[in-house]
Amino acid sequence: QKKKELDSLARIQDLFNCYEQALELYPNDEVICNSMGEHLFRMGFRDEAAGYFHKAVKLNPDFADAKENFYRVANWLVERWHFIMLNDTKRNLTYLKAIENAVRSGCKSVLDIGTGTGILSMFAKKAGASFVYACELSKTMYELARDVVAANNMESEIKLLHLKSLDIEIPKHIPERVSLVVTETVDAGLFGEGIVESLIHAWEHLLLQPKPKNQDVSTGDYGRVIPASATIFGMAVECKEIRRHHRVEMQEVAGVCLSNSVQFFSPTYASAGSEETVEPYTTEKLSRIPGGYVPLTEPCQVMTVDFNNLQELKSLAARKPWKLSLPVTERGILDAVVVWFVLQLDDEHALSTSPSEETCWEQAVYPVQGLLDYSVKTGDTVVMEVCCQDCYLKIQKISSLTSECGMDFSDRDDMLSLGNEAELCNALAGLQTTSKQDGNTQVCVLESTEIALLNNILYHECFKAAMGKVLLALNPSKDLQSMDVDGHGSRVNLQESQNKSSLDAAPDPLYILDVSEGFSILPVIAGKLGPVRAYSSIEKEQHQAALNVIAEANHFPKETLEFWLSHLEDENVVLQRPKSDKLWSIIILDVIETSGLIQQEVMEKAAISRCLLHSGGKIFPQYVLVYGMLVESESLLLESAVQGTEPTLGFNIAPFINQFKVPVRVYLDLSTLLCLPLSKPAELLRLDLMNPLLNSSSREVKVQICKSGQVTAIPFWYHIHLDEDHSLNTSDESSHWKQAAVVLDEPIQVQVGDELVLDVQHHKSNISITVKR
Repeated sequence: QKKKELDSLARIQDLFNCYEQALELYPNDEVICNSMGEHLFRMGFRDEAAGYFHKAVKLNPDFADAKENFYRVANWLVERWHFIMLNDTKRNLTYLKAIENAVRSGCKSVLDIGTGTGILSMFAKKAGASFVYACELSKTMYELARDVVAANNMESEIKLLHLKSLDIEIPKHIPERVSLVVTETVDAGLFGEGIVESLIHAWEHLLLQPKPKNQDVSTGDYGRVIPASATIFGMAVECKEIRRHHRVEMQEVAGVCLSNSVQFFSPTYASAGSEETVEPYTTEKLSRIPGGYVPLTEPCQVMTVDFNNLQELKSLAARKPWKLSLPVTERGILDAVVVWFVLQLDDEHALSTSPSEETCWEQAVYPVQGLLDYSVKTGDTVVMEVCCQDCYLKIQKISSLTSECGMDFSDRDDMLSLGNEAELCNALAGLQTTSKQDGNTQVCVLESTEIALLNNILYHECFKAAMGKVLLALNPSKDLQSMDVDGHGSRVNLQESQNKSSLDAAPDPLYILDVSEGFSILPVIAGKLGPVRAYSSIEKEQHQAALNVIAEANHFPKETLEFWLSHLEDENVVLQRPKSDKLWSIIILDVIETSGLIQQEVMEKAAISRCLLHSGGKIFPQYVLVYGMLVESESLLLESAVQGTEPTLGFNIAPFINQFKVPVRVYLDLSTLLCLPLSKPAELLRLDLMNPLLNSSSREVKVQICKSGQVTAIPFWYHIHLDEDHSLNTSDESSHWKQAAVVLDEPIQVQVGDELVLDVQHHKSNISITVKR
């Protein structure tokens, strides 16, 4: 095994060297650039890959493969929040005013840490600072800032450094200590972009001494930081959408018992105990979360931090975890603790990221997991532990104490002082959180989309019915007649039915291959439908173990479930049959990514799959219909491109950052997208996996306008047809899929009764939708 790994590493290196030599000979060949990008992307170097795709598109804007690749990775080069942030006029104006105040009061030299597009540096220069330095670690953003600064005629006045601030040295990079550091290296959880570490370093090596307290001297000879300080707030909420992505709530899915011996957690929970640095929170824009949320407690102050106090910054990482308790004000289900902050830029300017503010910010969400009981009522207390560790604000061990916990001791002649009572309550809470994880419990960490999929009953019922239909058609023997096909019949134990018919030979098992992405229990559902051999493509050992536990809990014969990747000695036999004389009865493919795009290479996989099917066998899904509609949506525009120079206060930034705009916006929630529908949904395209002759690479679709307005985008989603009778809609509320939308370059004015013609192109796994003029 080791030798094989080394061989393949050597092969990768050889291939790499070939590309490098080719690029030296033909530096401007878009095909080589694109291939190099694909190669890097497969190896996991997304940033570097994106750079090559970007170069290929620059060399040839009509090169479809490179364009599709670039769109898929543009998010890694320039994250989408840059657009939203630069369109947030209020945020930009507040930073500008705070910087003007500081410069006016004597700060003449400025260092902008993590400059991004360079906007804060330009604010400082415009305010009259004599010396402005800016550093940026990302190569793409550094080059972008260079172009922006030049376009605004400031290249001789702002010194840009392609460095991490921790690597800046005096006098090597900047001549002397500066009087002002400006930065906005804060994420939804405030500390996640390393602001504490970079400011400790800045105070020790790059900034002038802070102004001594209560001394009235001019600011110039002292150092200071914008933002000056921050206050973090938190509250407990009930939220169905967060719950279905972080807790498996089903005991049984489509007749499969999920077994008490497996406990599922999402990655945020796993981060509490593990050595790896996993972000301990997810982020959500709560004001737009599908189904909304209910506050269960009042907002409460979690902590404050003074960015102008070196000792305080240093003590943050060393500070022991502290307890926080929030009184419950509303009865409900404890799903998460949500966190936001107020950034105090200076004495008079602040920005809040609260869910009730309309800003470019999302909130940090700490899902609650691992409790026996999640219900809370007025009078209870939500308790948690807070600490700052590895750059992150961690909120862990969240649980609830019932009001009775305190009541029990109230008439005991005060034998228990309050302190002990609180300790006892904590001990009880500790019991409650840990009692579930005894030694035999298999812990299985799933991505939040995989958890949402397990919670999707409709999906599993639909597959069960469709698989039952195929199996019945292929093996109409007596045994399968007793199968629970329609979800209602009574299941007969297979062993019994096989004994009964042992005069006839036991039927050959039917082979089923599940190649869907991530953790899937479809092989176990298939195994309950009759004499079946189900092959799963799950790769992670932890996931395989969990699936085995579930199979055991459902009384599977050992050989029913196999992990087919362990049968692949040679990588050329992907999708090959398990036994040379057997063909597959059902092959399950994943056609849609959770992001809302079509999976890459799915049509190629379908072509291979068709060759490996038993006569009468089926690929699931058999075909997919793409639906779309025309909408007017201001928020989609703001999230996709910087709109002119007004939001950026007259600075010329838009054309440069908009090179990285992507016409397709992914991970959308159509149910809460702020938009005005201008047409009814229309069928745009059919992708047929069983019958490729029905596919066309392009078609024109006429769409009736039913409301006047401006078409700014075309959201699209899918109806996934397992067969004629069973289909899934990826825009359902129970769906684990998100949706996507094409955002138009120029809005189109339309009147009721107009008809627009859409040109729908399908190339490999990429769909492009344009409006024919």
